[in-house]
Amino acid sequence: MRSIVRKLKRRMIGVSDVEATGFSRGNGAKWQHLKRAVRTAVAGYHLVLDDSRPATLVARLDEVDLAWRGYAYEGAAMGLTGLDCFVPTRDRFGEYVEGPARQHAYMAHIGAGEALARLRRRPEPFLNRLSHPVLRWLVMDGYGFHEGFFRPDRHIIAQQVPGHLSPNARRIFDQGIGRSVWFIAGADVDDISSILRVFPAHRRADLWLGVGVGCGYVGGISADEVRRLQRHSGEHCRQLAVGAAFVAKGRIQAGNLTPDTAMSAEILCRRSAHDAAVLVDDGFAAVEGARSTFAYGELQQTLAGWILPDTVGANGEHHG
Repeated sequence: MRSIVRKLKRRMIGVSDVEATGFSRGNGAKWQHLKRAVRTAVAGYHLVLDDSRPATLVARLDEVDLAWRGYAYEGAAMGLTGLDCFVPTRDRFGEYVEGPARQHAYMAHIGAGEALARLRRRPEPFLNRLSHPVLRWLVMDGYGFHEGFFRPDRHIIAQQVPGHLSPNARRIFDQGIGRSVWFIAGADVDDISSILRVFPAHRRADLWLGVGVGCGYVGGISADEVRRLQRHSGEHCRQLAVGAAFVAKGRIQAGNLTPDTAMSAEILCRRSAHDAAVLVDDGFAAVEGARSTFAYGELQQTLAGWILPDTVGANGEHHG
C-alpha cells in the first residue's frame, strides 16, 4: 500500500527527469555538472514524497555525497514546505530548519521558496512568518530561481516580475533569477553576460549577485572563466563578490566547502573562502541587531563595501 501511495504522489506532484533537465542543451562536462545538481535537488524532494518521517528522511539525505548534499537538503525543504501547504497541521519546515537542516539553513530556505513558486502561493506571507531577519529572505531567492529555471520564456526572455511582490522582494527575486541564468546558460560566462546585458539597468546589480551565488555554489568552470566573468560584471563586480562570499559562508557552515567555491572566493572576493565567511559572520552581527525590515539587503550592501572597498573601474578592474 505504501508503495502505491508513493507512486501516486510522484505522479501528482513529482518532478520528472524530463522537466528537471529540460534546460540542458548538451552532454558536455558543464551540462552534466549542472544536471547532477538539479537531479540531486529533485531527488531530495522526492525523498519527502516517499517518506517524510524525520529520522528516515535525514538518514537518506545524509547518504548523498557531501559536496552535493546541500542540494538534497534544498529539495527536501521544498517537499516539506509543500506538505505544510497541503496539510497545515504542523510546521514541518520550521522543525526541519531548526533541527536536522540547521547546518543547511541557507539551502533549506531556498527550497521553501521553490515550493511556494511551484504551488503558485504568494511567498511574502510565508516569509513574514519566519523569525530569522536575514535568512528568511532566501525564500524569495528560491522563488525567483524556480520561476527563472522552469519558466524562462516568461521571466528571463520576457523579463516579467510577479506584480504582487514588494520592492524588496523584487530585488531578491532577481537574485534568484540571476542564479537560474547560471543553469539556463549552461555556465557559459559569455552567454550569461549577454543575457544580463539586455535586462533594465536597475535590475542588473541583483541579477549579478545571483550569478555570483551560482558561480560560487554550483561552479563547474575554470579559474580563467571566473576571471572573465568578473570582467564581464564590470561595475557590478562587488555584487558578484557578495554572492561568492555568502556561498563560502554557507558551504563552510554545512561542512561541504568545494574547490570551486574556494576558487571563486579567492578570485571574486580576493581572499580565502574562510576569510570571506568571517566577513559574512561580521556582517550578520552588524545587521541582526538593527531590527531592519530588510536586513538581507543591508547585509549585502555592508559586505559589498567590506569585500571590495576600493574604487572599481567600469571594466571590473580594481584600483587601490
